[in-house]
Amino acid sequence: MSSYAHPEVVVSTDWLAAHLGDPAVRIIEVDVDTSAYQEGHIPGAVAWSWKVDLSDPIRRDITPWYQFELLLSRSGIEPGTTVVIYGDNNNWFAAWAFWQLKIYGHQDVRLLNGGRKKWFAEARDVTTDVSACPKTKVAAPAQDYSIRAFLPDVLQAVQAHSAILVDVRSPQEFSGEILAPPGLPETCQRGGHIPDARNIPWNQATNEDGTFKSYGELHHLYASRGVDGVKPVISYCRIGERSSHTWFVLKYLLGYADVRNYDGSWTEWGNLVGVPVERTVPAKIAA
Repeated sequence: MSSYAHPEVVVSTDWLAAHLGDPAVRIIEVDVDTSAYQEGHIPGAVAWSWKVDLSDPIRRDITPWYQFELLLSRSGIEPGTTVVIYGDNNNWFAAWAFWQLKIYGHQDVRLLNGGRKKWFAEARDVTTDVSACPKTKVAAPAQDYSIRAFLPDVLQAVQAHSAILVDVRSPQEFSGEILAPPGLPETCQRGGHIPDARNIPWNQATNEDGTFKSYGELHHLYASRGVDGVKPVISYCRIGERSSHTWFVLKYLLGYADVRNYDGSWTEWGNLVGVPVERTVPAKIAA
């Protein structure tokens, strides 16, 4: 991990095992829901549900700042706390939580390399005990939206060719053959992709055990597709969780200066009237 641009944001399973019980470290497991957490989790970990804790219950948006303050407080997180996040799906939603913590200004946030998959594969300590944390007082600072792309930003980038768009979905979603991965309900009315987007599926950045590929492998993967950090980058997927994983790779592992996550992603773009869409399958299949 030392070859990454920011190696400090990734910790190994060995490092975390050595820091279990460290009062300066708070471990967070992030999943779509908390059922996996209830079946077993890293000792001391606190459960965050993507559905409940990391999204607005009324609007389609990230957690509002006043709810995020409460989330940090009940999780025992203070401004100086080292927050280590892990989860399922090779850290999809862990990366989403990392991105949201950065929007709200938390300094020391790290991902567990390999996530839940690697920890369990190594037969490390797990528990079903629900972790109790002392409540803290913390105020979320002003939001930093420099790492978040909104619809007007993407429209401007498409019109002016001012940023490279990286579509991290599967080739079948990118082509318009399917609207969403099987079993995932939040979707769109039209299939395809944003014009000129590069299709680099998020999972090409990971190894079989869920860990991130080396700096050299990652640099080749993206640079060979014209994503070299010279031009601003906007990543997107279906609802923003897979693209936050790629955002993390580009910004922190490769060190690209200007990378934003478009969390509106294809669910927003594919439902709009009049925006340009490209596809490589017949319209009747994707419509």
